[in-house]
Amino acid sequence: MMRSLFAGVSGLKNHQTRMDVIGNNIANVNTIGFKKSRVIFQDMLNQTLQSAASPSTNRGGTNPVQVGFGMSLASIDVIHTTGSLQPTGKNTDLSIEGEGFFMVGEGKNTFYTRAGNFDLNRDNVFIHGGTGLIAQGILADSTGEIDPNGKIKNIILTEHVSSPPRATTEVVFAKNLDFRAEIQAEPNYSTSVSVYDSKGDTHLVNVYYTKTADNTWEVKTSVDDVFPIDGSGQGTLEFDPVTGKLLDSDVSNIVCDIDGADSLNIALNFENITEYAGDFTITYTGQDGYEEGYLEEVSVDSNGVLSGSFSNGQSRALAQLTIATFSNPAGLTKIGNNLYTISNNSGAPDQGVPGISGRGVIKPETLEMSNVDLSQEFVEMIITQRGFQANSRVITTSDQILEELVNLRR
Repeated sequence: MMRSLFAGVSGLKNHQTRMDVIGNNIANVNTIGFKKSRVIFQDMLNQTLQSAASPSTNRGGTNPVQVGFGMSLASIDVIHTTGSLQPTGKNTDLSIEGEGFFMVGEGKNTFYTRAGNFDLNRDNVFIHGGTGLIAQGILADSTGEIDPNGKIKNIILTEHVSSPPRATTEVVFAKNLDFRAEIQAEPNYSTSVSVYDSKGDTHLVNVYYTKTADNTWEVKTSVDDVFPIDGSGQGTLEFDPVTGKLLDSDVSNIVCDIDGADSLNIALNFENITEYAGDFTITYTGQDGYEEGYLEEVSVDSNGVLSGSFSNGQSRALAQLTIATFSNPAGLTKIGNNLYTISNNSGAPDQGVPGISGRGVIKPETLEMSNVDLSQEFVEMIITQRGFQANSRVITTSDQILEELVNLRR
């Protein structure tokens, strides 16, 4: 039987495989995080009809005489170039600029993906959209601190859905006491501020200002309309008679017992108060206590840090995503759903926080699109079609030759 028949068959079969790969690339032109593949051909074994001969004194050498048996697949390579980043406006949509893969898990199994369509489910678990696999990273402690060398775990935020209350320890005041006020026994002015105890309950602190002498004011405070019997929260403010700025304050901390909570101990900061010939405008500009809050929103920054915003106005870090790089990412095995697993030729993953040791950085509110180039795929399709046609012509021509050989007997 003619060798060209088998060579043509091998060409048909492998060009069909190449067409399958091209079709898959085109089908995934809009699949986020998809990496295109390419087919590499190689020739098959050759039959040696005459071996090569070395040159002699009177005659030159001869090259080998060989006939090939067709072609075969050398490889189907995955091309891991970065796709374009598409803005989405969703704060849990993420992409990686640079090397690396997101890590997602199910039980003890870890998978890798470039598709960053993440979301927070009803149980406050950070999941990979479409698969439900749990994103992996390093969890923060209760204060929001993250150890970059900490253990990589599934990002389950059930213990981070609330922000515990904090007792007020300082109240800061600012603006002006009227220099023109008269010296008198009753308060010239008062301000109010709500503070918090260790259980997050609110208490009203009233601060009374009485001008007792030129450039001197007496301060008294009450908590929930009760003046502390030990005289805490009282003292005087002295101002520079020329500049109107505060010279000295000996107002003591407010110390007050609270039923069912720790005692209040609040410092009163008057450093930003002035005494000018202007209206009373003094007010508090800040206090460091707050009530209990609940997680309302999660956002991610370029370091992969998930930060939670709470209903009490506080925010803190909850976890940090980790990514993995491989010495040979083309060696990873595709398993569908935009996921990869480790193979014998991919190398072990180098896992850690983004932006370190060659790992890429996170681009929030974007998704990485497919790296398929349609114009290139269409050209490859034409080349593949012509290759298939040419190989089919080899088979028909070889068949015609065989037919002539059979007809010799006539």
